[in-house]
Amino acid sequence: MFSLKRIALFLVFLVGQSVKAADEPGITHTSVFGREKDIHNHAPCVTECPNGDLILAYYTGHGERKSDDVRIVGHRLQKGHEKWSARMELADTPGYPDCNPAIFAAPNGELWLWYPTILDHQWEGALLKYHVSKDFQTAGKAPVWSREGVSHVTPSKFADQFAAAIKAQKVDVVAKAVPRWNKLIEVTTERSKNELYQRLGWMPRVRPVVLSSGRWLLPLYTDTYSAGLAFYTDDQGKTWNTSQAMIGLGNIQPAFVERKDGTVVSYMRDNGPFNRIRTAESKDGGETWSQVTSTELPNPGAGVDTIRLQSGSWLMIYNDLTDGRWSLALSLSDDEGKTWPITRHVVRNQEKKGSYHYPSLLQSKDGRIHVLYTDGGIPEGSTMTHAATTEAWVRGGHATPKPPASPLSDVAKLLGETPSK
Repeated sequence: MFSLKRIALFLVFLVGQSVKAADEPGITHTSVFGREKDIHNHAPCVTECPNGDLILAYYTGHGERKSDDVRIVGHRLQKGHEKWSARMELADTPGYPDCNPAIFAAPNGELWLWYPTILDHQWEGALLKYHVSKDFQTAGKAPVWSREGVSHVTPSKFADQFAAAIKAQKVDVVAKAVPRWNKLIEVTTERSKNELYQRLGWMPRVRPVVLSSGRWLLPLYTDTYSAGLAFYTDDQGKTWNTSQAMIGLGNIQPAFVERKDGTVVSYMRDNGPFNRIRTAESKDGGETWSQVTSTELPNPGAGVDTIRLQSGSWLMIYNDLTDGRWSLALSLSDDEGKTWPITRHVVRNQEKKGSYHYPSLLQSKDGRIHVLYTDGGIPEGSTMTHAATTEAWVRGGHATPKPPASPLSDVAKLLGETPSK
């Protein structure tokens, strides 16, 4: 028989679960698989197949870049079904960790998968690979890859771009506020002159966006320089080009969205001293970028994703905090990113515990909004959680709060930045 103490502990566990991911009218939460203790399941990316199935990709193993058992796996949610399929292997380089995947059902009927193989157990040693499939819509089956290879990311005049960006960012001002940046800038400046460092280390995080011109724009980033760029193709993936870099003291993991006038906006995680989502704009389809600046939206050093909805509004998913990952929010913009007045929480732990992060955002053809996110970590155990909702549910949210003041966010003021509206 269960003791009263055991029953009490079990009830506490259930309450904790309901706090983390409680359904309410208009949104549902589904665990893709059972929570796995001591396993790091992380970095989800979801795409919709032509037949309406959803395919989820992420990496799993006993860690990240340090563990050689880390591989890329996935699940399928068949159209009209509520339960995700069993785990299927998507890619594995024996003896090496494979991390952050981006999966993309392209307009030409192909399924693309990009992921980095970590050559030296450091993010700087990431080698970007790809797989392509034309046979990926069979229920219960993994994609059949027809070709695969290495994506050669080749920044042009990167050292010059890096030097110009550092000058524009007034690093001497930053160093006074955040002294640790002195050493970081010294190391990265030296690395910016090395072609091997320039061409390795690039990783995906979210799906490509297809521009109105037909161009595919794959967001990439590197921890070597804490910078981002666009990898783009104008011929359905036959050839690829590398954009100018976005360099702004810690901006990584870009997500792209296109305005009606063709301007591409990049929203990025902040690994620097700003505690705000970072942004840059491109007027030429992602080939060159404006200076990186800060938005007014908070960021604790965690991934974001942004899409244009079928209604024309923009939707962003992010951790609306400056510290921790215990709150995951959706915010709406009706003016193409100038303001984000409405916010609703996918999950928010009132005890400020838990990790709900690295979200992937998608609106399927039927209008449903899907959020796939990492739920938990090591050692408590992790899973992928699928939240499904609608634009109407998000619009029932509250006014987006002003982010809390932070000593580090004041660096933006020292630099003379005007937060992007």
